[in-house]
Amino acid sequence: MTMPVTRDDIDAAMLRIRGRVRETPVIRTEPLSRPIAAGRLLLKLENLQVSGSFKARGATNTILSLDKQDVARGLITASGGNHGLGLAAAARAAGAAATIYLPTNTPKAKAEKLTAWGAKVVFEGAVWDQANAAALAAADRDGLTYVHPFARPSVIAGQGTVGFEIMNRYPEIDTVVVAIGGGGLISGVATAVKAMKPEVRVIGVEPTGAATLHGSIEAGRLVELAEIATAANSLAPRKSEQINLDIITRWVDHIVLVSDAEMLAAARWLWFELGQAVELSAAAGIAALMTGRLQTSADENVCVVICGAGTDGLAP
Repeated sequence: MTMPVTRDDIDAAMLRIRGRVRETPVIRTEPLSRPIAAGRLLLKLENLQVSGSFKARGATNTILSLDKQDVARGLITASGGNHGLGLAAAARAAGAAATIYLPTNTPKAKAEKLTAWGAKVVFEGAVWDQANAAALAAADRDGLTYVHPFARPSVIAGQGTVGFEIMNRYPEIDTVVVAIGGGGLISGVATAVKAMKPEVRVIGVEPTGAATLHGSIEAGRLVELAEIATAANSLAPRKSEQINLDIITRWVDHIVLVSDAEMLAAARWLWFELGQAVELSAAAGIAALMTGRLQTSADENVCVVICGAGTDGLAP
């Protein structure tokens, strides 16, 4: 099967977004007072990215790929917060208007930050899927350009630049660990990593209360969850899309599940050990290591993508 996003697409995205987003650091974690994995652990700190998450990459690549008239019409999307922030930041840089539909479970701080970036914020529905349906209707009604948060090829290619940066900095990496929401980040990262070094393991991590892709892979088809039961709202669509399922099925080696309590413990570990303030979703990969659901060997080089900033780990 021909893949919808290729290494060439990610190479083009790298050139397109250079100087418009940050090349975030990959850091070594040692020494640690409380080690959580055998072998060497590195972190790709996308929580230090423009707007606070990797989402700025895909949004910027998309805006720079669009016709000028499509950008001028105004941009619209639905988001758990991070994609909205990435699109708002990219739209502001392009001098375009952005409208972001949010589900009502979005943290207030993200909505306030969106407004500060100049975006129009609309709350609609209890979960992302409901907000997305409203955003699509508004795009059609008002003639706005809709930017899907995880299923648009230009978004996936933009997120894939994370994988290239990891492998360019540390080509000896054996395993890359990525949190999964809709699947845009892991689709891009897995495509990039496997293109550069096919033997690298790519491991996805989902919340037990929103195991959308885990369930879809087990079923061999897209499944829609009956409900969402996680506070990690940026990892919580009820359904992914076929483009993401196809890429993940091809390139991702395994998906593990972690609970909200385990992600919270991991977020607190990141703050205590490394001074990194992250949201629950960004701690999912660390939680997989802390719980032992992801096993590593003593000679293994593991890189976890820390995907978004937040304050979940700061509570006592």
